[in-house]
Order: sequence, then C-alpha cells, then structure tokens
Amino acid sequence: MTPTEIILHQKSKSLEIAYDDGARHTLPAEFLRVYSPSAEVRGHGEGQETLQVGKRDVGIAEIEPTGSYAIKIGFDDGHDSGLYTWDYLYGLGRDQEILWHNYLSRLETTGASRDPK
Repeated sequence: MTPTEIILHQKSKSLEIAYDDGARHTLPAEFLRVYSPSAEVRGHGEGQETLQVGKRDVGIAEIEPTGSYAIKIGFDDGHDSGLYTWDYLYGLGRDQEILWHNYLSRLETTGASRDPK
C-alpha cells in the first residue's frame, strides 16, 4: 500500500496516513515511538526487543521522506533512527489495537510506566 496523504497533527501528537486502497490510520506519536523499527528498539533478532518506557508525552519533531518507500521520523526525545516503510506503517495501523494492548501488557508485567520519570 502506498500513502496518498500524510498529515502530522502537532496538537494531538499523531500522524494521519491515507492509503491508495482507501484505508486511513491515525497513529499516535507514542505508539510510533514504542514500535520504532530501529535496532535500538527492536534489537537484532527475536527476543532482543527493548521495552520503551516513559514515552506518554513524546511528540514528533520532524518527518523526512526516504526514497519513495519510507519516512524517517524524528521524535522530540531525540530518537530518530529507523525507517518506517509504507508496509510497516500500514501494518501498524491495521494492527494498532492488538499491538497497543500487547505494549500495555508488557508494561504492566514489568512494572514499568508510560509516564516519564
């Protein structure tokens, strides 16, 4: 799927993406940050993920196109590695509810918080 429109909503700290198949997803900055495709977050293999904590208030500082297949998102906490491909973003939007539930469950299991220290 290819985006036809990408809108950054600074006030609500979210990214709205419309696709050529008619789908439209609104992805909060916190969600995009904790599911960053970077090696820093995802690790280099299965089971090497690093749980991201304290990201409730994170915002998007910049969005940079990368070729015709991805964007690079710079967050206001300084994180700016990882390329969000169109397929990856589409999957995040499609599976947002279950991914968010899984994230909140991992936080609860580890006693961690979405709130910054």
